[in-house]
Amino acid sequence: MLPPRNSLCLLLLLYVSGRAYKFDNLNRNHEPREGDVRLFGSKNVSEGRVEIYHDGKWGTVCDDNWDMADAQVLCRQLNFLGAKSIVTGKDYGQAPGPIWLDDINCKGTETHLFTCEFKGWGETDCTHKEDVGVVCETGSINVDINDSTHSLDHSIGLSDFLGQIFDDGNGCDFLIVVQSPTGNKQEDGTPEISEKTICAHKMILSQIPFFNTSVGITNITVNLSLPCQPHFTSFIRYIYTRKMDVTLSSALCLHQMASNFGLKQLMEDIGRLFSKILPEDSTFHNQVSFYKYAVETKDLVLEENCVQYMAWNYQNLTRSPAWSSLSVGLLRALLTRSDLVAPDEYFVLQSVERWISEKGDSIDLETQTDLLGCIRFPMIPAEKLYVIESSSPLYSTHKTVYRDNMLKAFQFNVLLFSYLTKQKFGKENRDYQPRIYTAEPWSIVLEASSSETQSGQYNNHYNNYGYNPYSQTRSKSFTTPVHNSLIFKDIVMSWQANIFMNRYECSNYGVRCESFPVARLTPQSYISQSEILFRNRILLVCQGQYVCQIQDFKSNMASISANATQVLPYPCAGDQFTYQIVVTPEYV
Repeated sequence: MLPPRNSLCLLLLLYVSGRAYKFDNLNRNHEPREGDVRLFGSKNVSEGRVEIYHDGKWGTVCDDNWDMADAQVLCRQLNFLGAKSIVTGKDYGQAPGPIWLDDINCKGTETHLFTCEFKGWGETDCTHKEDVGVVCETGSINVDINDSTHSLDHSIGLSDFLGQIFDDGNGCDFLIVVQSPTGNKQEDGTPEISEKTICAHKMILSQIPFFNTSVGITNITVNLSLPCQPHFTSFIRYIYTRKMDVTLSSALCLHQMASNFGLKQLMEDIGRLFSKILPEDSTFHNQVSFYKYAVETKDLVLEENCVQYMAWNYQNLTRSPAWSSLSVGLLRALLTRSDLVAPDEYFVLQSVERWISEKGDSIDLETQTDLLGCIRFPMIPAEKLYVIESSSPLYSTHKTVYRDNMLKAFQFNVLLFSYLTKQKFGKENRDYQPRIYTAEPWSIVLEASSSETQSGQYNNHYNNYGYNPYSQTRSKSFTTPVHNSLIFKDIVMSWQANIFMNRYECSNYGVRCESFPVARLTPQSYISQSEILFRNRILLVCQGQYVCQIQDFKSNMASISANATQVLPYPCAGDQFTYQIVVTPEYV
């Protein structure tokens, strides 16, 4: 009988080599696992719509930025030789699931599609019309649906088996001593240490450079905080099985361990879980703490989740107890974003002035100047520019900064942008890029009535003609200036905004809808100014409390379905939304 360690070696060898073979004698499909991919909707198994399995369901991939490097990774994951071509716009049949991936960026060397860079699961502004398809390279073999191959993959069983080996401790040859200070003192005055020992296998731990399982090394001491010590066993077991149950109470500890031990994928996946709890704290103390932790651990995914949530809910943040505790770095990160949601730019200026004033002498003049430089003065409404000198608490201290920026703002309001660009006011200059401004007249609010569900079905509220009359709260006409510049103030643009809950409502307007609900924003008048482009958006506001999703309009339409093509970046209990439509004109 082989010694336990040799048995483990043999098992791993069979696993690695066995994955290279495919068998035709079993026509059975294994249960899909996280990150699995498939091609769907074609009689040829080497062609179809790209679909990926996540969170218990199949979803599609948007064609934005999809290229041959992405296709190569997809095809190799499916055991094809490589990618032959990319297919866009082809109808592969109904795709009822979500769009899981968008703006994916593969190097071409990855072994699994989900290990490539992408926005985040379900973060997309696409519709199913933009689902990408791929044709994979099969060599000289013409494979059709009647002569398909099926992978015999029992690796999920291997994961459970390795977990059992860890649980039993058979053949373990590497001791991990976990030490955590309790905060108490022993009788001799030395710190009291809580100690825990785990016996693991060097072969498994050799994947992780931190453990330094070289020849002659048989143990290591790991220092952890006391609250994280109970979760360390689960963390080591994950190294064996690549599976783990994460709770909100364990997430921060496991995320920190993943960061310290270099498990990037685990760190990023747990980081995405934090988005589920960000809306729970109206004081914003947790969001600020998570941001600080993300910066310390260099977790860019968690950092972006935190900053995005605070930018989308900037007005709430400025009124919260955490506002005065924001770091300079966090405030600067917020002010550089064009997806910051605020009534107008004057509100942003006032909030920054208040933050600086509350900090007092702890913020030096250079830092104050830097933060004021992040204000987009040309975006401040013209009527409010006139009151800055008399109302600003910082004007006398930073007179030159204010005057220079106010001059730029006045020029913006009275000169055509084409002239400004000739005077070296570049279009790429962030000062001329609007944020998402919600003050009148630039936005309106639409609501679905309480009798309407997010799936587009009605709760039996029908009239005598057999259909539900179109809700007036979901249809509004309104007007805005063509541009926020003063020279266009009297040129009015008319808009019609609608929220459609089912196909009947779409067909009444001659519109084809892919999913529901869906928003439509159409101009009712023509503008002759070719240098102006509208980048309009719809904000999903959860129960009137916080923004949980922002979608761009494409061809006057924006899919806002939280249970179909899109997954909300931040969850909303009961899917009870109000819809805020924001018109944003830009110079181009």
